Parts: sequence; C-alpha cells; structure tokens
Amino acid sequence: MSLFFIILMKIFPLYINVILGYVSSRYLAVKRESIATILIYILGPIVTFSAAVSVKIDLAVVSLPIFLYIFCSIIAFASLWIWGKSWDNPTGNILAFSAGTGNTGYFGIPLAIIFFEPGLADIYIFTVLASLLYESSTGFYVTAKGNFTVKESLLKVSRLPILYAFILGVILNLAGVSIPEEISAYTGQFKGAYGILGMMMLGMGLIGLKSNPDNFDMKFISITFILKFVFWPLAMLAVIYADRTFFQFLYEDLYKVLFLFSIVPLAGNTVTLAVLLNAKPEKASLAVFLSTVVSVVSIPVYLFLYGGF
Repeated sequence: MSLFFIILMKIFPLYINVILGYVSSRYLAVKRESIATILIYILGPIVTFSAAVSVKIDLAVVSLPIFLYIFCSIIAFASLWIWGKSWDNPTGNILAFSAGTGNTGYFGIPLAIIFFEPGLADIYIFTVLASLLYESSTGFYVTAKGNFTVKESLLKVSRLPILYAFILGVILNLAGVSIPEEISAYTGQFKGAYGILGMMMLGMGLIGLKSNPDNFDMKFISITFILKFVFWPLAMLAVIYADRTFFQFLYEDLYKVLFLFSIVPLAGNTVTLAVLLNAKPEKASLAVFLSTVVSVVSIPVYLFLYGGF
C-alpha cells in the first residue's frame, strides 16, 4: 500500500490550494472574476500555446482530442436522452453536460504536471482541447437547448483566446518552429501558476455555498457520481484494453493520458452553466464540491490500481 500513500502525498498539496482559494476569497476579498480573467486571457493561452508548439505531433497524438471530443459528445447526448426529462427544470440538461466532461483543465493539468514528464504533460494539455471544444459546442448545446442558437454557440467558441493560441501553436509546430530553451524555461513557469490559480478557483467557488437540504438532490448526485467515478474510468480502461489487444494504434504513454483524463472530478463549468440557466446552481455547486472531496481518495485509488504513473 506504500504506492497509494506516495500518490496521495503527491496530490494532497493541490487541495491545499483549494483551501487557500477559499481563504483568499472569504477573508482577503479576492475576486473570483479577476482570477478567472487571468486564467482565461493570460495563463491559459500561454500554457496552451507552449504545449501545442512543443508537443511531438503524430497521428496517435492528434487522434486523442478528436476521439475524446466525439466520446464526450456521445455521452452527453445519451445522458440527455435518458435523463433529460427526469426533472421539471433544466437539471437534466446540466446532468447531460457534466456527464460528458470533467475538470480536465484546472484539476487535470496540475495532476499531469505532477505525474508526467514535461513532454507527456504537454500531450495531456494538448488533449484538453477536447474538453474545451466539447464544453463550448456540444456541452453548451445540450445545456442551453432551446435558449441559444448554433450561431450564438459558435460565436462563444470564437471568443476563446485559448483556441487561437492552440491553432497558432500547432501551425508553428508543423512549420518546424520551436521555442528557445531560455523562453521555454520561462513559459514552463506559467504551467505551475495555472495549476495553482486553477485549484484556488475551486476554493473560491465555495463562497456562498449554503447547507440547504434542497440543494442535496440525491438522484442528481448519484447519477453524476456513477458516470464520473465509475463509467468514465471503466470506459477508458476498455478503450485501452481494446487498443492494446487488437488495434495497437496508441502507445503506453498515451494510455496514461487517457486514464488521467477519465479520473478527474466534475467540471467547475457545470456551476457556470447552471447559473446561466438558473437551474439551481447551488445544487450543481454542491455536486462539484462533493466530487472534489471524493477525488481526494478516488484519484490515489485509481492510480494505485492502474499501477501508478
């Protein structure tokens, strides 16, 4: 069991950042909106650009975000079809959104930096594009179905600076342009800053979360937890097994990326879209918070059972 505790100690500092985020917002009046602006418009694009221009692109690497985007979309539409009418409010739409994604950015990127060597961490960041595109297209559609047009959804995507940073990075990568080592060392610091502020954002999101019995929707929490903590890891293990046994298209490092992608907690943007639809955002906040707490144990357990990274 020593491996389990080694893994637990590696990820435990991430949760300290969550606490620091809560303290800074609760007692130091730090605005969540200001941190979000820095993450979206400064740190996120730099981290994404650095990863896209540095990663060694091949067919297997390119296939990861494509496959995961399709997979996320299928899960979202299937969940909407199964549970979309289970509530008399947009809760079913919020569930469908959360079913197709996870906290692959603010939570997953720090994990990748901890467990992967820099080249593989860049591949993981490259793969997070799948979540970015899903949340801004399919996820946005299944959540706000009937409220927003396809044009409005595409406009939302076009305003994301991370997307342009990714495209520019890939173009320069394919053109053979590389970041000088001195600059690479500088941009590498942004990955750490992104991870710290991203985790602090989770803590800041706890401000205003009240213990109201109405927020504890056992059905909503149970379904989202089964999908996130049971279905997703098992589905990725099945994909890994099928490829390793039959197709042999990917390789061992990419299996690690897929598995890490599958074990992160619920996406923080679930709360954002619940606010947008006025679909009891406190309920979504509680579910995201509980999933983050559960991940303290679930992530070390999954990594231990996988054999560690």
